[in-house]
Amino acid sequence: MESNKDEALRCLAISQKHRTAGNLPSARKFAQKSVALFSTPEALTLLEIIESEAASSSSSSSGSSSGFARSDSTSFTSGAETHTSASSTKHRHTASMAGSSSSSSKANGSVNEKREYTEENVTIVKRVRGCKATEYYEILSLKRDCEDVEVKKAYRKLALALHPDKNGAPGADEAFKMVSKAFQVLSDSQKRAAYDRHGSDPESRFGGMSSSSPSPGFATSPFSGGGGFDGELSPEDLFNMFFGGAGMGGAAFGGGPVFSASFGPGGFRTTRVHTSHARHRQQQAEPAGPRSIFVQLLPLIMLFAFSFLTALPNLFSTPPTPDPRFSFSPSVRFNQERHTSGLGVMYHVNSAEFAGHPIAAEIARTASTGGKQTVLREFEQKIDRAYTQEMYALCQHGLDAKQRRRDAAIGFFGIGADWDKVRQIDAEKVESCEVLKTMGLLKT
Repeated sequence: MESNKDEALRCLAISQKHRTAGNLPSARKFAQKSVALFSTPEALTLLEIIESEAASSSSSSSGSSSGFARSDSTSFTSGAETHTSASSTKHRHTASMAGSSSSSSKANGSVNEKREYTEENVTIVKRVRGCKATEYYEILSLKRDCEDVEVKKAYRKLALALHPDKNGAPGADEAFKMVSKAFQVLSDSQKRAAYDRHGSDPESRFGGMSSSSPSPGFATSPFSGGGGFDGELSPEDLFNMFFGGAGMGGAAFGGGPVFSASFGPGGFRTTRVHTSHARHRQQQAEPAGPRSIFVQLLPLIMLFAFSFLTALPNLFSTPPTPDPRFSFSPSVRFNQERHTSGLGVMYHVNSAEFAGHPIAAEIARTASTGGKQTVLREFEQKIDRAYTQEMYALCQHGLDAKQRRRDAAIGFFGIGADWDKVRQIDAEKVESCEVLKTMGLLKT
């Protein structure tokens, strides 16, 4: 359930801490709890890593435990008394302390040793980092019409291959973050739709949509241990925003006292002060006289009067006849095909509606007299403008998509670029742009 997501992320962070400390049983328990509360790809990936590490550690420890059992049984069979002596107890304690110190030194050595990686690790890191930060489909090696199942499958595969514990190649951490960001956007239907429209990060300030994720300033990484401040809002700003009134200028609403807060080693302190600005606003809140009210309402009165005078001629004139509805594609409703006299654009109208419109009467009248078809010409000029605007929009969208594919084929500074694919992309033609060239509206 969505309500359990915060608790699941908290358990996931605890599991990661236990795993870093080497406590695999506790790490497995909290990872399983996180999956049970709210299943996420990060939790499943971490659980698989813990299971594999636990399996490898159990297999390595089985040999040492069997050797210890044999030595222990020998000591019992060789002794004649059932109780151990004080000296033997001290000896075993010393041996255990020596073993623990040696294990801790081994652990420290493993932390300080250099991370290993293979050629395959380097190859996958280079491929991911060769993509732009916002080329989410290319990062996950997916097509734009892929399904949600394919997105999850691709992320799961790359997350296992690029996880810092599995891949020690240079840049693996950054590549793992890029893969996680791509999955975060493409697995959310609203963010993916916004990204498909604008081609930029939907969670950025200029990404084209208001993000459905938590508000800026709060970190929501599953491995960060919950939410936190990310530099945009300090605790003092947050406290003053809710309890200090305006939040930006520091003045309280309604001219009352101003509360400010300061955080320090001893907790936080609040201060209540009356500023001159607050007293000034309190004086402004006093009842005003009739003349001042009229002066305040005067702009609204002038606005309503101007609107009424502007609409006055239309009250005594006959409203114009609306243009007939049309479509660029035929259908049962739009069953009559026509072409504009200007650009020759094909359009379709409803035969019954068009026959009863003044345009049809003008066509019949000018057919016999040979006069100018003014109403028809104005109507078809609107059709030409609508058609060219639509073609220009489709042409620009197609050129942008073509440029993104070309940049993806070139890669990072042209390193390992597929130039055959680049030339193939350059040779492709955008259909809407070709239509505009045929009509003479776009230069070749």
